Amino acid sequence: MTIPSRRRFVTGAGTALAVAGLGLAGLVAGGGLAPAAAADQVSVQLDYVVRGNHAMFFVGRKKGLFAKHGIEVTAIRRGTGSANTMRMIGNGNAEFGFGDLPTLAIARSQNVPVVALAAVNQKSPMAMISIAAKHKLTRPQDLKGLNFAVQPSGSTYIFTRAFFAANGMSEEDVKRATVSPPYENYLLLGRVDAVPGYVDAEVPELEAKAGGPGSLSILLGSDWGYKAYGSGLLTSEKMIAEKPDLVQRFVTAYLEAFRSVIENPAEAVDIVVEANPEYAPKRDVLLKQIEADLASSFFSDDTRANGIGAMRTETWEETAKTLLTQGAMKQPIDVSAAFAGQFVKAANPLRR
Repeated sequence: MTIPSRRRFVTGAGTALAVAGLGLAGLVAGGGLAPAAAADQVSVQLDYVVRGNHAMFFVGRKKGLFAKHGIEVTAIRRGTGSANTMRMIGNGNAEFGFGDLPTLAIARSQNVPVVALAAVNQKSPMAMISIAAKHKLTRPQDLKGLNFAVQPSGSTYIFTRAFFAANGMSEEDVKRATVSPPYENYLLLGRVDAVPGYVDAEVPELEAKAGGPGSLSILLGSDWGYKAYGSGLLTSEKMIAEKPDLVQRFVTAYLEAFRSVIENPAEAVDIVVEANPEYAPKRDVLLKQIEADLASSFFSDDTRANGIGAMRTETWEETAKTLLTQGAMKQPIDVSAAFAGQFVKAANPLRR
């Protein structure tokens, strides 16, 4: 990659200078300057409304990390669920996206050409959630007979099916209510008894409304047989095939922003709120969302050895096996094509 220098000095008319180390011959006769190369413009498609683990995109843009690598992020668009995000990235509606990686595996089984670039959540942050004072959950079987709300598509439904199967249950064991998100509101209103959700998204927001820490009863999927990656950075097969240098620069900048979020989550939240002023009342919730990831899902043995965002074949195989054996995915996939770990490796990210 070549980076244009910001200043070029002319010692006399008609003199051409070679700028050592940058590979530029920017001066023309008469002391004129060649135009600087334009930054590559890209857009980002999120999986849902803005959450703490989306902070890397806003931090990278605000702190000039994408710009440093010759990239202009023109838009960071909110989404309506990981399944839709996969289709949009596969169709080329955005260059990069963020979403649930098990949903990416299922999308690939349906011939959607999306590829994971980094596993932000090294294990799934999904859980079954209830109001503790009403329904204490100590094991999956405590869900039997409860009024249970879930959207019939998307990452939470995939998790629900796999979680039930892993624990010898089915959807017939609960009284399922089909609702539209945000269905956690139905839990607060007492219209349902339990919902699936993310400990780094819904849980901090629900706790803030339900009475604070300890007000919720939570069964973390990774503790009860749901062995899978959580959410991550993704792109399309076409981007990797046609613009691998751009993909590498984006991943490198993203991981630099990821490090910044880890080292200063409060600053990251301030940047998110600056870009999304309507989230100012939720500043504390956004911070708790990042803190939940710091405590439970950003790090693993793999990130300690290979850096944040790292992925390995064995974990992808485990993710695919979980989805297949528990009925969430109908046919196997080539896991080696589902992720491209070389970009994280080349970025040499923070090891923690």
